[in-house]
Amino acid sequence: MSDLDVTPATFAQPWVPRDDVRITDVRAIVTAPEGIPLVVIRIDTSDDGLYGLGCATFTQRWKAVVGYLEHVRRLVVGRYPGDIEDLLRVIRFTGYWREGPVGNNVLSGIDMALWDIAGKRAGAPVYELLGGRVRAAADTYLHAEGATPEQTAEHARELMDAGLRHVRIHTGQPGIGHYGAPPSGDEYTWAKTPTGWSVDEYLRRTPALFARMRELLGEEVELLHDAHSRLTPKTAVMLARSLEEFRPFFLEDVLAPEFWDRLPEVRAASPVPLAVGELATSATEAARLVRSHAVDFIRCHLSDIGGLSAGRRLAVLAEFEGVKTAWHSPGDASPFAVAAAVALDVSSPAFGIQEGHVYNEATHEVFPGMIDIVDGWLTPNDAPGWGIDLDERAAARFPAGLSGHDGWAAGVRAPDGGLLAP
Repeated sequence: MSDLDVTPATFAQPWVPRDDVRITDVRAIVTAPEGIPLVVIRIDTSDDGLYGLGCATFTQRWKAVVGYLEHVRRLVVGRYPGDIEDLLRVIRFTGYWREGPVGNNVLSGIDMALWDIAGKRAGAPVYELLGGRVRAAADTYLHAEGATPEQTAEHARELMDAGLRHVRIHTGQPGIGHYGAPPSGDEYTWAKTPTGWSVDEYLRRTPALFARMRELLGEEVELLHDAHSRLTPKTAVMLARSLEEFRPFFLEDVLAPEFWDRLPEVRAASPVPLAVGELATSATEAARLVRSHAVDFIRCHLSDIGGLSAGRRLAVLAEFEGVKTAWHSPGDASPFAVAAAVALDVSSPAFGIQEGHVYNEATHEVFPGMIDIVDGWLTPNDAPGWGIDLDERAAARFPAGLSGHDGWAAGVRAPDGGLLAP
């Protein structure tokens, strides 16, 4: 069927809903109060003042997300907002090719916005629509970094003094440094790329970092670490075994997605729990990680896999497989993605830990009602829906440019000049 054959009736409401509320508009709002492009989808309805907001942030390719929404709008406008599941299936299947990050970011934003509307219509926070709480709040971790282990420990101590019980640690090394940490200040003078990244140096420095952290911080804090997809199956096992004595809470993203089929054997040989899933671009892909016993923690970016609905399915699957959740939520997740993650955290028995981010004052101005980390905890709003709004006038003061991630990722090269996974 071509577009010329499509009539408005093609996308009409397929059954008679319980009331006459309808979706009247769907649009994207892009803002960057921290310099990181955030994409929010707003769904308006025929009920005056009733609208929903959700996160569709794909920071590195946000213009593609905005463009994709143009294809989806006609599928949604005129529909009943309570049919969340059917609307999601229509959006997924009409694109024919599915399970990509651009389309799934749009799907995620629409999904979260529809759940926001559902909560507002019910007069209840979203977590109650999921069955209510099984815990009071979500224990949270933040990132500590420094050019040296001592600087990393100083940063970690600041976080601990603020109430954090879990801290992800990174320290620098020559050249470009390491993901999440600045360079140590020297270069590989012998290399074709003096500012490059060396896996051998990383495998030497990381156990030394953990040893120094335990020496300076003691056993009172849980330590986490992110390899950021730069290892092979063999070096991943080497790293995990070298860290065993320091009792890491988890080791994150040891393999790139291209090698995830090797994760079960790495996990079987690793004495350290593995957390993977940040680079999953669909719930289907993430579910395979859980079902194949490849992970101990599943830590997807909810805005990349289909939103709250997809995360809810994964959390249930994880519960039955003995896997914990650790949803990805750094600065390139909008406050609506944080709210969705925390709604799952407090309503799911599979919860393990929640990544956090301390947003600046400008972000709080753009997103009134957003939830903050207090004493290491993230607690959901009790207001209907997400309990978070978007001030479009404030958002317009922080226009988004192209992501700086491209420039950084293009510079992550081995000493011989070969490009590496960032």
